[in-house]
Amino acid sequence: MVGLTTTMRRLGIITVTNSAVVTPTPISSTAAFSRNLTLPSPLGNHHLTNSIRLLKSRSLLSSFSCFSSSSSSSAAYLPALDEFPSTKASVAVRDDNKKVILKGMSYASLQEWVESHGFRPGQAMMLWKRLYKDNIWAENPDQLQGLNKDFKRMISEHAEFGALSLKDVRSASDGTRKILFTLDDGLVIETVVIPCDRGRTTVCVSSQVGCAMNCQFCYTGRMGLKRNLTAAEIVEQAVYARRLLSHEVGSITNVVFMGMGEPFHNIDNVIKAANIMVDENGLHFSPRKVTVSTSGLVPQLKRFLRECNCALAVSLNATTDEVRNWIMPINRKYKLSLLLETLREELSSRHKYKVLFEYVMLAGVNDSMEDAKRLVELVQGIPCKINLIQFNPHSGSQFIQTDEDKMIKFRNVLAEGGCTVLMRFSRGNDQMAACGQLGMLGAIQAPVMRVPEQFRTALKASV
Repeated sequence: MVGLTTTMRRLGIITVTNSAVVTPTPISSTAAFSRNLTLPSPLGNHHLTNSIRLLKSRSLLSSFSCFSSSSSSSAAYLPALDEFPSTKASVAVRDDNKKVILKGMSYASLQEWVESHGFRPGQAMMLWKRLYKDNIWAENPDQLQGLNKDFKRMISEHAEFGALSLKDVRSASDGTRKILFTLDDGLVIETVVIPCDRGRTTVCVSSQVGCAMNCQFCYTGRMGLKRNLTAAEIVEQAVYARRLLSHEVGSITNVVFMGMGEPFHNIDNVIKAANIMVDENGLHFSPRKVTVSTSGLVPQLKRFLRECNCALAVSLNATTDEVRNWIMPINRKYKLSLLLETLREELSSRHKYKVLFEYVMLAGVNDSMEDAKRLVELVQGIPCKINLIQFNPHSGSQFIQTDEDKMIKFRNVLAEGGCTVLMRFSRGNDQMAACGQLGMLGAIQAPVMRVPEQFRTALKASV
């Protein structure tokens, strides 16, 4: 019994280390795994449906399973929010050579660093503009036109320009591009560039490698969380997108933090990156066109609204706690009522500020006309727009899309209730670049949540 308790405690800790490896599905692999992985932690009792093997080496288990979706357990899983604290250092440093990473610094930090090496503040502004402005997007000292030789030599000796290495660019049939980047530690992240006929092109950036939230409809959530991205790794996604694709897709005008990860789980680096993106002497995106999305981390949501003037999106996806507890386990910590009341209070004093509610349509789960009517009631008193999103299938998904006709009927109910409603259909899904499709599953995956009884028939239709 003690051994089982210890095992379950290990599983609940969230971090899977070299000495304890857990997976929800049988695997026949011995791939090396040397990094931490964050999985949702248990809030209540749960059953182990098969044997668990704990390995004391770096190799993964050969086969076992746990947390079956068919378990009779009423387990609740709550994402760990403190396992990977954000990096708060004002200057990002690459450990291997102690060089600072230029794109990890705010302008104030960059100026301080430049002055610490005996150069004038004005030279810091010249460097800043060459990193982000005037279509230069410098990626090495040779591209720093107009800077004196001594300054360029100092930069070459003490700084790195980038934090990402380009791995691949994949083009979808609708013109969407998915960019894969390799990080210094060998991990891979994905960024999406979405052209639009109306002259708006959006870059969708990632904020984490994987995600701890375990939203059941999201492919990234199946990965668990490996680590946060630094501010430099976030900012450079937007810089790379402009450098690589502006000549093909036109000016990139919008940024959405809707790629891999929960942005508010990495709040320090996300706010820092967003502020760099909107700096008028830098990338100079309009704050209204930089949107940060969250699954509903209430304390971080409050902080964001008080410290950042960029736009906010909240991934809602359900009109009852019962459904949201299932498809978005974070709701077990921050209930719908708390989330929505917080938005009412925080936005009551904001002038002309609207939150964007994102609502992924899942057939037979959250797309009834009763759901539409409840949604109208839920958002009363909150300045908002509602974005209805077509679900994008992926490997292992248990959900199916709501058909387009029903989405339109759902939209009409919302519109009749006085809501401003948008509809977003799939973009880039033939390259797994659509909403909820980013990432690559490893041998270890987050657990599948127990399906409430009344929704099992709807999900069986997807099998």
